[in-house]
Amino acid sequence: MPAHKKQHNNKWVTVHREMSKEGIKVSFQETRQYFMAKDQHSATNHDNFMSIAVSIRDRLVERWILTQQRYHKENAKRVYYLSLEFLIGRMLSNNVMNIGVWNETWQALEEMGFDLEEIRDQESDAGLGNGGLGRLAACFLDSMASLGIPAYGYGIRYDYGIFNQKIINGYQVESPDEWLQLGNPWEFNRPEYTVKIRFGGYTRMYSDQQGRLRVEWLDTRDVLAEPYDMPVPGYKNDTVNTLRLWSARSSEEFDFEYFNDGDYERAVYDQVYSENISKVLYPNDMVVQGKELRLKQEYFFTAASIADIVRRFKVDNSDITLFPRKTAIQLNDTHPALAILELLRILIDDELLDWDAAWDIVINTFAYTNHTVMPEALEEWPLPLFQALLPRHLELVYEINHRFLREVANKFPFDTGRLARMSIISEYDAKYIRMAFLAVVGSHSVNGVSALHSELLKTELFKDFYELWPEKFTNKTNGITPRRWLRKSNTALSDLITKNIGEHWVANLEELSLLLPYADDPAFRQQWRQVKTQNKKNLAAYIHEQSGISVNPESLFDVQIKRIHEYKRQLLLALYTISQYVKFKEAPSNGMPPRTFLFSGKAAPGYAMAKLIIKFITSIADVINNDRGIHDRLKVIFLPNYRVSLAERLFPASDLSEQISLAGTEASGTGCMKFMLNGALTIGTQDGANIEIRNEVGDDNLFVFGMTVQEVHQLRSRGYRPQEFIDRSPILQRVLSLIEGDFFSQRDPGLFTPILNSLRYLDTFMVCADFDAYCQAQQLVAEDFLKPDLWTKKSIINTAKSGRFSSDRTIAEYARDIWDVPCPEIPGVGLSAKRGEESLSE
Repeated sequence: MPAHKKQHNNKWVTVHREMSKEGIKVSFQETRQYFMAKDQHSATNHDNFMSIAVSIRDRLVERWILTQQRYHKENAKRVYYLSLEFLIGRMLSNNVMNIGVWNETWQALEEMGFDLEEIRDQESDAGLGNGGLGRLAACFLDSMASLGIPAYGYGIRYDYGIFNQKIINGYQVESPDEWLQLGNPWEFNRPEYTVKIRFGGYTRMYSDQQGRLRVEWLDTRDVLAEPYDMPVPGYKNDTVNTLRLWSARSSEEFDFEYFNDGDYERAVYDQVYSENISKVLYPNDMVVQGKELRLKQEYFFTAASIADIVRRFKVDNSDITLFPRKTAIQLNDTHPALAILELLRILIDDELLDWDAAWDIVINTFAYTNHTVMPEALEEWPLPLFQALLPRHLELVYEINHRFLREVANKFPFDTGRLARMSIISEYDAKYIRMAFLAVVGSHSVNGVSALHSELLKTELFKDFYELWPEKFTNKTNGITPRRWLRKSNTALSDLITKNIGEHWVANLEELSLLLPYADDPAFRQQWRQVKTQNKKNLAAYIHEQSGISVNPESLFDVQIKRIHEYKRQLLLALYTISQYVKFKEAPSNGMPPRTFLFSGKAAPGYAMAKLIIKFITSIADVINNDRGIHDRLKVIFLPNYRVSLAERLFPASDLSEQISLAGTEASGTGCMKFMLNGALTIGTQDGANIEIRNEVGDDNLFVFGMTVQEVHQLRSRGYRPQEFIDRSPILQRVLSLIEGDFFSQRDPGLFTPILNSLRYLDTFMVCADFDAYCQAQQLVAEDFLKPDLWTKKSIINTAKSGRFSSDRTIAEYARDIWDVPCPEIPGVGLSAKRGEESLSE
């Protein structure tokens, strides 16, 4: 009998497919030899990573095929999640955990003499997203699979993900993120499902043989969308769903006529022109070419996805009018809103349905999630650009808008201003197509992502639409997957929790409430503190390795990690950091705990102020970290290249979670939930999901400060003058005087004048107005941190009360209220709206 086979249950079973430790060892060795063509002497660390990854992938494939066969056999209603971003991060540990071979895999690698950390660090972060939007999409995929929902994700397989960030002389410097350079072990190319995507050209109307008006789209420039599939395993339930990402390639890769004439560049022009579409995440749209490429990206992936969805529907169904009964499409923000037009085009031009029948299908298929409360962030396309690239779709927009405005006029016959406000095509100055309005009009459901955000959609952003269709609007507070953000990234805390309450919390996060009695147990609090301390030591070692800076693990780790943007108010924490430096200089023995301020995040390459804020933070760090009089009582760290794998180091080690956006500007935020799950306490404004966190843990277990949304509106309406608040705050005056005196920019006088001018004369996000209240809340933080038992109790309560913020709960609510697909019962489902209303009323 061959060495790699054994008898089991009277059948011959291949050991290298088994879930045992020995099976994984055999699989690893065979993969390294036959797939990688390497042995133990020639294999690199990356070869060894690829070998274990492919070994785990093999164990996913059988379950993947069986899952898809089951969906096909049952002709199940499918959910399709369309998102321009999927920030999935590293997948090895997540996949190992979800298929239930965690101990077996790591034991196998250890016994073969491999360093686990070294193996895991070989995997690239799949940075196919910019921040919260893409990370939310990844959490949702995990939850849909874990709940057994027949679901597919659709996006773009960018050659280069979100850029790599380096900090050079304090400035952000971007470089390409070549995440595919050494291959991706998790993907499968599916060229047989390639879709042709059309751009440009013109349309021609004609009457068919039945006398019906038809439209042809002619003389187009075509690009091919080639799919790559990645398996998405559920947690220990044998369900494996699919993430399908589209890659662009030319329909004519090489023109021999130009080549033979010696014009080599023109010979490959079509290939380069076409493949640019999937080359990079978020091209700079400050220039016309960038806007055009961005619009092409959005149509490319939505058109390919809709074609694929229709194809899959037709495998098991012949009546196109049944499409909404078998298909639910969720639009993750406005980027995929073109899918509405594309499905309508297919139904009218290809399936030959009349308008009313086609529009009814569209409406009942699509649902739209909005992710912003700021009107300026809503996507709009210049009409001439749209017409040049998508002439047929522009015709559909005109017709949709005409019929829609007729409905509005009928309901509000004397309100002409409302027509202009609600038109999908803006009627002011240059004409733009308002994609958010199209998404609202073309969907049967519109949801916000926190109780406050959903309320603001109804009362401000989409007020007119809510008055027309109140039944469309709902709330679905965001969530995070506990598998990645606690079970995987914080194994020490996860093991402590499991030892005391069992492991069911991994699939039912509400069970963390069983920890509440332990908050009063001195022995358990001590164990909890030990875990946190060790996590902080691990992070301190990583910081030293990366930067050479030593930080005190006993200090309060005060953390703000998120995209760098003025509305997220990194400036507020930076100014507070300076105020603490001033106080430590004046009174070194002031009784306050030592602090380590930790920042991380990327600024959009074209966002000058955000990049200057990074330089401001790093300049503060240079001064404070090199002031020998401070010693280890105050440190400021900016960790470059924020990504999922770095976040997995930071959340477990954090003491304080900075969620300090101006009230009414953050739709939800999920970072706050990850901090909470890992036992960090929140200091935050009454914004986004902070309100719901407060409702869960109570006022005693977080630190709330700042104006409410109503107070922000009142201040704006009477005329906000930041200098008034500066004049009332002696400490803020001193902080600003240091900046004005170039204390942090001695080599480059005046460098931070734009920041000073913004704060004094504009201050759009009211940093000055909230500064003193923020300082007072931070004083309470310091006082509580000096009481270890009290702080630890609050930490345990935060984790214990985080169950509601599982993405499993969020997805179960989507399934029940929006998609109409079966889903297991999840504790807490249905309480979202009720709790949100209670928190807002309070």
